[in-house]
Amino acid sequence: MIGREKRVLLRHYLDQGLSKAAIARRAEVSERTLYRWIASGQLDRELDNEPVRYGPRRRRPSKLDPYKEIIDTRLAEYPELSAVRLFEEVQAAGYPGGYGQVKRYVREVRPQPPEEPVERFETEPGQQAQVDFAEFRLPWGKRYALIVVLGYSRHQWLQFYERQTMRVVMRGLEAAFVHFRGVPAEILFDQMKAVIIEDDRANGGQLVENPEFLRFAGHWGFRIRACRPYRAQTKGKVERQVSYIRKSFFYGRDFASDADLNAQALRWLDAVANVRIHGSLKERPADRFEAERPHLKPLAPWPYRPVVPQLPESAPQQADEARFPPLVEVERRPLTEYAPYSRGAP
Repeated sequence: MIGREKRVLLRHYLDQGLSKAAIARRAEVSERTLYRWIASGQLDRELDNEPVRYGPRRRRPSKLDPYKEIIDTRLAEYPELSAVRLFEEVQAAGYPGGYGQVKRYVREVRPQPPEEPVERFETEPGQQAQVDFAEFRLPWGKRYALIVVLGYSRHQWLQFYERQTMRVVMRGLEAAFVHFRGVPAEILFDQMKAVIIEDDRANGGQLVENPEFLRFAGHWGFRIRACRPYRAQTKGKVERQVSYIRKSFFYGRDFASDADLNAQALRWLDAVANVRIHGSLKERPADRFEAERPHLKPLAPWPYRPVVPQLPESAPQQADEARFPPLVEVERRPLTEYAPYSRGAP
């Protein structure tokens, strides 16, 4: 059977008045075969009687081809590394193309599982920030990322600390407020032990809150809110950021020290995290932040001064002694030593 394309070509040659020998040469068939097709009427069939069949297209070379091995190697070591990070790395290696080719190739070699449906929980500008710690492992030990995300704009702040303590939370929040140039009306915590300890069952399930942190919240003018009633509707914004930070910032990057880690984190916030197109909002957090910032409360005129003395982070073993100082020691003497002083007393 003659294919559709060849049949169209042969009829075109016949309509032009070419000889059968010339047509056979151009079509790369024998004259005998050509005469048989003409005699059987195959060239006179309706062209639309059969579907069009196309062969596989020849694959064109891509600018990304020389750099695919870099992507494959990096994904083998860090399977969750983001396409943006991989684009930066192949660019540094000399890749001259655009981000789209990298993104498509990453999707081919690392198919994304379908996302679970999420019920979005949105807040008004300036209403809420979400706070959480996330654990990261470095060659010199564990570090804890304190993450603060504004609920409306998703504009975020991030720094790494050695420990998860109330002092770190207060110091980090003050730095975040300065970064935001304002204070949200409420801050949502996920039962962070340094701030909200647990439910007090004897008191009908009321939250037991740290008095020092309550004073800190009053100083800065925000309300403390627990992650209730339903975690997925309240805390999702900051929890999704933990995964994003691992994939886009932490994995596959080298850090020389804690200072270098935090410096790189701040640069990444300004250059990537806060200026990207947010997956849920379809807008840049930095743009939404400009609309949210006027709704934030003004900064306190001075930093919070703790009522309970705070020891350096390097002395955790003395923390309990600082919070609960020992009683004043009184010198004890036998009662007989006081007898001379009691003579003559009425």
